[in-house]
Amino acid sequence: MSDLPPADGPRWLTIIGIGEDGPAGLGEEARRLIARASAVFGGARHHALAASLITGEKFSWQSPFERSVDAVLERRGTPVVVLASGDPFLYGVGATLSRHVAAGEMHTIPAPSAFSLAASRLGWPLQDVATISLHGRPIDLIRPHLHPGRRIIALTSDEKGPSALAALLIAAGFGQSKLTVLEALGGDRERQRRTAAADFDLTNIDPLNVCALQIAAGEGARILPLASGLEDGLFEHDGQITKREIRAMTLSALAPRHGELLWDIGAGSGSIGIEWMLADPSLKTIAIEQSPERAARIARNASAFGVPHLAVIEGAAPAALAGLPQPDTIFLGGGGSEPGVIDAAIAALKQGGRLVANAVTLEMEAVLLLEHAKRGGSLTRIEISRAAPVGSMSGWRPAMPVTQWRWTKG
Repeated sequence: MSDLPPADGPRWLTIIGIGEDGPAGLGEEARRLIARASAVFGGARHHALAASLITGEKFSWQSPFERSVDAVLERRGTPVVVLASGDPFLYGVGATLSRHVAAGEMHTIPAPSAFSLAASRLGWPLQDVATISLHGRPIDLIRPHLHPGRRIIALTSDEKGPSALAALLIAAGFGQSKLTVLEALGGDRERQRRTAAADFDLTNIDPLNVCALQIAAGEGARILPLASGLEDGLFEHDGQITKREIRAMTLSALAPRHGELLWDIGAGSGSIGIEWMLADPSLKTIAIEQSPERAARIARNASAFGVPHLAVIEGAAPAALAGLPQPDTIFLGGGGSEPGVIDAAIAALKQGGRLVANAVTLEMEAVLLLEHAKRGGSLTRIEISRAAPVGSMSGWRPAMPVTQWRWTKG
């Protein structure tokens, strides 16, 4: 077993995962490192669990958390221990500290995560389970995972989390889903309780809990399909929405890639930006919308689709674009024919970034034809017809055609 790296050595920061069993669940190395640390950072619960081992100065997490990060960094080069719950690099403090401390300066001793402990108690293969942290995060994030037969393990913030999850399931049409509350996993207070969401009446829930969900859909349940082009009726809108078929083709043209940021200019209902974010959790959207009513509606839609972190900027382009993070991709749906909007969008776009613009009006189409002649790219004409009654029979009723311009900034 190696000794603690010297104070002037490269590894001065040790991050140790500790469970509810305290020192009993730690190995010899972790115990020794805690005892020899001049400073031990952690939450009050972590300090209490490791109290018998700590000989150095104890520092509790501060608010805002950045103050504690600064306090850790001030001790660079001296033996510092950070105590964390379970696996520090799974929705934990390790992920935050790694943005400030190089891997070569850290030594990490993880413990089993709450997800691993819950899966082992339930006998659920973890690779087949959706895992999500709702600790300090919006509960709406769980919505895209609500599919019949899906198993989900969700880490909550406190004792109110399980009842809030049950209420969300009921409201979304999944009231018959089974909900297991696993409390204080790994410690003396550990217990499990199981109920249907619709029958939830559990009390005296330990603040330290995770919820395991077995999803069952009732009639009319709000299931969000995995494909692009979701039903228009799933969105709250005032008619200003990119229709389903056009939306699917537009998402294909936008071609989302990991970690990219989309500007949705003239966002309307927010449907394009929302579906962009549903394609992958790493994707981000800034929706720019000048109508206050529509801006508020976009935020409601984002929450209802489980992407509440979609950013909404209320204002008119191009002025509203000033100071925004540089986009990888831009979609122009509404307002693109206004003077200066396309020029401002193109100027803001990253090199190699993609712009997709849809035109329904003749005025916007004229703008796109000029841009195509000047800059190149590709033009596509999209025409959709839907069957509709014609007297006692049926016929095709065409929707307004859409001209789409796709361009990559070279």
